[in-house]
Amino acid sequence: MFIDEAKITVSSGKGGNGCASFRREKFVAAGGPDGGDGGKGGDIIFEAVSDTNTLAEFRFHRIFKAENGSDGSGNRSFGKKGEDLIIPVPVGTVIKEAQSGLVIVDMAKDGQREVLLKGGKGGKGNQHFATPTMQIPQYAQPGQEGKTLELILELKVLADVGLLGYPNAGKSTFLSHVSNAKPKIADYPFTTLTPQLGVVQLNYGKTLVIADIPGLIDGAADGVGLGHEFLRHLERTRVLIHLVDAAGVDGRDPVEDIENINRELALYSDELAALPQVIGANKIDLPDSELFMEELEEYGKEHGVKIFPISAYTGKGLKELLDEVVRIRDSQADTAPVVFDREFYVDQMDENNGPGYEIHKTDAHEYELVGPVIDKMLGYTHLESEKGFDFFQKFLRERGIIDALEEKGVEEGDTIWVGGIAFDFYE
Repeated sequence: MFIDEAKITVSSGKGGNGCASFRREKFVAAGGPDGGDGGKGGDIIFEAVSDTNTLAEFRFHRIFKAENGSDGSGNRSFGKKGEDLIIPVPVGTVIKEAQSGLVIVDMAKDGQREVLLKGGKGGKGNQHFATPTMQIPQYAQPGQEGKTLELILELKVLADVGLLGYPNAGKSTFLSHVSNAKPKIADYPFTTLTPQLGVVQLNYGKTLVIADIPGLIDGAADGVGLGHEFLRHLERTRVLIHLVDAAGVDGRDPVEDIENINRELALYSDELAALPQVIGANKIDLPDSELFMEELEEYGKEHGVKIFPISAYTGKGLKELLDEVVRIRDSQADTAPVVFDREFYVDQMDENNGPGYEIHKTDAHEYELVGPVIDKMLGYTHLESEKGFDFFQKFLRERGIIDALEEKGVEEGDTIWVGGIAFDFYE
């Protein structure tokens, strides 16, 4: 089954907790702290692979979590690092942040690896907190929490040429005749329901990769039918082959069909509408094929588009059409392949959501500090120690939280609650 979009949730591993322990040996009356560090949590890594062309695997498996790091232990023993989770996706998959729809990374190259979420850092053991004034630290750092992100995976096929046309225009027959693709062919509408890729081997040593995009219908740009799912596969192509039924089978008007599909392209994307096109007037082997040729030739002259009379069934005219497509493709050789730029930076998630903390007034002279930035600080700070309290005050000042508290009306002697601990506010 071909699936080209999926929504999943990924979570990196939590860091292991540091250990608070003391050296215990015979004849050693006061062994020092020897608590080991916790192991780092596992990363979430995506890898682009070429042995699959569908996101079907994500249809039922939607939640992915890397392994947590192990806790540290005594005798300076470090916890084991959590195992990374590598998630394979087809080449051409664009990974987006689900809520904003912004691109995180485009997996456009075979073998490409991207660390999407880093695992939480392991907490430090109490061996790190011994000072001349505090020789028996009773605490260790907890491990840092991992990160969780909801993602949209979109597969956009990698091809030089996009093959367009209404259902039954002969696209599958065309692709099977010129390439190694083996699409299903039948004489009824909506034959192709999945994009088909074919590699065309030309006599002069060049190749073309053609994507047969399933038959578009009116309203595709607005999502009618499977419009958006199909149109996205054109976004990497450089040339469009537009096949029309020149014999007017089923009462169709080929010029009207061309205009309708081009209108859908323009409504979906200005970039798609601007791609160069060649028009293949197909089915010239049928008796009524001359009915619309004059009208098509006029359309071509008016819009500066070349019209190629062809028969996808017999092969007539296909070489001339493909030669023109190669010429256009090669004229764009200096153009870099379409790769979607990064728009969302995972490392800045907290910053993108504002200051990362909130100040709540809980009573006339009491306030509470909450939020992800505060939680993160608490995870690395022991507020009841002298060293930890000094760090806490420096953190509040450098983050601008002292200024924010004063703007909220905090006065000297007011109570500030942080992580369940009350502090008196003094400048």
